[in-house]
Order: sequence, then C-alpha cells, then structure tokens
Amino acid sequence: MRRLSTFSDRYKNAVEIFMAGLQAVAPGPAIKHFCQLDGDLLTVDNQKYDLNQFEKIFVLGAGKAGASMAKAIEEILGNRISAGIITVKYDHLEELERVKIQEAGHPVPDRNGLDGARAIHQLASSADEKTLVICLISGGGSALMVLPAEGITLEDKQETTRILLASGAAIQEINTVRKHLSAIKGGGLARAAYPATLITLILSDVVGDNLDSIASGPCVPDHGTFADCKTIFTRYSIEDKIPAGVLSRIDAGIAGAAAETPKAGEPFFEKTQSVIVGNNFKALLKAKEKADQLGYNSLLLSSMIEGETRDVAANHIAIAREIQLHGYPLQQPACILSGGETTVRIKGAGKGGRNQEFVLAAALKLTGMKNVVVLSGGTDGTDGPTDAAGAFADETTLQRAEKIDFKPQEYLDNNDSYHFFEALGDLFKTGPTNTNVMDLRIILIET
Repeated sequence: MRRLSTFSDRYKNAVEIFMAGLQAVAPGPAIKHFCQLDGDLLTVDNQKYDLNQFEKIFVLGAGKAGASMAKAIEEILGNRISAGIITVKYDHLEELERVKIQEAGHPVPDRNGLDGARAIHQLASSADEKTLVICLISGGGSALMVLPAEGITLEDKQETTRILLASGAAIQEINTVRKHLSAIKGGGLARAAYPATLITLILSDVVGDNLDSIASGPCVPDHGTFADCKTIFTRYSIEDKIPAGVLSRIDAGIAGAAAETPKAGEPFFEKTQSVIVGNNFKALLKAKEKADQLGYNSLLLSSMIEGETRDVAANHIAIAREIQLHGYPLQQPACILSGGETTVRIKGAGKGGRNQEFVLAAALKLTGMKNVVVLSGGTDGTDGPTDAAGAFADETTLQRAEKIDFKPQEYLDNNDSYHFFEALGDLFKTGPTNTNVMDLRIILIET
C-alpha cells in the first residue's frame, strides 16, 4: 500500500482514519484471533478439533484476501497441511509454501477462475471422513470461483455478470443468480467435501454478514430459489438481455427439471463450522477509535448502508451541513463514518466505481461549505474496474475543476468519476490491501 506521506496534507487525517479501519480487518491477525493450535488441538472460535483424528488437512477457498488468509493458516498449521489451492484476484499475492495460488479475474470471471474452481472442487471431492478441510472465503469469491452448472458456459456467466453489475442490482441479488448457475456456490462446495469435516473462515464483504451471500455461500445452505432469479431479472428489466442458456436453466429450475441449490437440513452441512473473522463493522469501530484519538467528535452511522450511491452521498452531506449550521448531532470538529455497499446504475460510458461516484456526487453538494473533507474507498484497494480504491473531495474540488474547464455534473452523468479525479490528482490509490470488507466512507467537518 502507498505510504501516508504520499497523500495531500489536506487529506492526511482522513487517510489515517481509513488505514486504521483496514488494520482492524487484516486477515492474518483476524484468523489468529479465532484459530489457535496447542499441540495437536486446534481451537476455532471455541470449538476444538483433535488433529490426531485426521489423516489429511486440505486448505482451499477463494477471494481477494485469500492469499493473506492462507498465509496465516500456514503459519498456524505448517507442514500439517497436506494440499491446498486458493483463487485470488490478480496481484493479490503472498509467499506461500503449502498452498497453491491461482490468480483470476474479478469482477467478471475468466478462464483462470474456471481452472481454479475445477481444481478446488476436485481437491474437495477427494476428501474423506479422515480429512479436515479448511475453506478460506473473502470478498470477490463469487467471481473468482466460477464452476458453471450443467448447460451453462463460462461465456454465459461472464455476460450475465456484466449485465447484473450494470443494472444496479444489489450484491445479494447478483449472488442469488450466480448460485443458481453454479456447481460450487450455494452449498455446492460443502456437498463436494462431504464426508470430511469442514471449517470455513470468512472475511465478510456483505451487508448484514449473511453467510449464504458472502462469495455466494459455497459452504452453507442457500435460501434463494430459481424463482427469485426470475424476479431479479424482471425487477431490473434485463430479462431480454440475459443469455438464452441462462434463461433456459432458470425456467427449468422453476419447473422442477433442474435441481435446486442445497438447503438447510442436508446431511453434508452437519459436519461444518462457519466463522466470520472480520467484517465492515469491526473496521468502522477501529476507524472511529482513530478519529476520536485525532480529536474529532465522531458518528458511526451504520455498516449496513445500501442504495443508489448518489442518494447516499446527498444524505451524508446533508448531515455534514447540519453539523456546520446547527452543531447537531455533533459539534465540530466532527467525523461522519459509514460502511456497507452502495450501487451504481450505469448509464454513461465513463470509468469509475461506486466510491469515486459517491465522492463526485458529494462534491456537487458542498457548495457554500468550508473545511469539509470527503473520502470514500473500497477496503480491497480497488473500486470498480479501476486501479483506485476511491477518491477525495473538499470545498475546493469544484473550483479546481472549473479552472481546467471540467464540468462535474457531466462527468457524473457519464459515470466518469475516475477521469474527473485523475485530472485533479485526487484519486485514492492504495494498491491491493489483501483484505475486503466492503467500503469505508469518511467525512470530516473541521472547525
């Protein structure tokens, strides 16, 4: 990640608060907090496993934080690990000795992701009742672990993913569809690993930490149905864009001609344990602690904020304006914190992500305000299909844009926030952070 000193002084406090949040969800310490080895006894969140009962230990999984999670497991179990494979986003790497890394595409799956998922499924399927399988799941796992169901091609999944991402559908809705097009998601990996003992360690990037939504829940029962998929297509008016093969599978599932995803009560869920080792709320709590240390009166709005990015930005700035005008609900200097995952309905042909779009929409609402700093960033270090985690804005943003003849509203309308902030030098670039717990939004109102 970039050093703090590389960011503009006017944004320094916001960056420090953001980085403090990241530290709270670093995969290594998070896993070691929940997993301890004492001799041959492995304790995972107070549940104990006698390793003498197992002949093999497999480590597998997928997600942007997978390499750092695997490194922590290697440090705990060492040469007890018999084999392992994880799929991660390109360049999200660590030096590993026992676990193989497969790099793959995100957010649209690619051939490498397919190869990795096949290898993961094959390793899981080779497990028996004397095998302990440790599955490492983090944000991005849905795209990175792609194994199409019968009758579905990789191209079908790629196109469907693109359509859903552009529609403004929530991640839970996107994952509902993904699960019903997959042989490994929605409990499919747990089914493959049975009758092994399965431990799943999870870094949550989903609002509410629903286990069946994080990386599309490969190791837990699925609550969604084929009918839900059809409803999602209708809700976003995209049914006529979805590939024919996908529609055929959904219709077959509704008619009972294709098997539903595994539900609660299946025997292969009886020998499983799932533990969330880190989430957005933990990151926000640490960010708030840092803001307090820096002398701000801080307000943690919520870790569960969803909705259209531009509307969320307007609401945040409205609270900041209330603080400036009336000292309510906080006195200045103040820090507003929030997390979660907003959505962007793509109508333009520009480049950006939900965090950059949040900051641009917020900047347009800062007219007449002084001493305000806005930072929104993805905790994984990437925002949409860009190399930036997010962006900064303050009360000078619109003035500086005007000097170079940039019209902010036009860039917002074209979903081109990346090029707007690139020209101003206000992109927030951290590089891969090897963690992922959704987004952190920080608004500072100075005295």
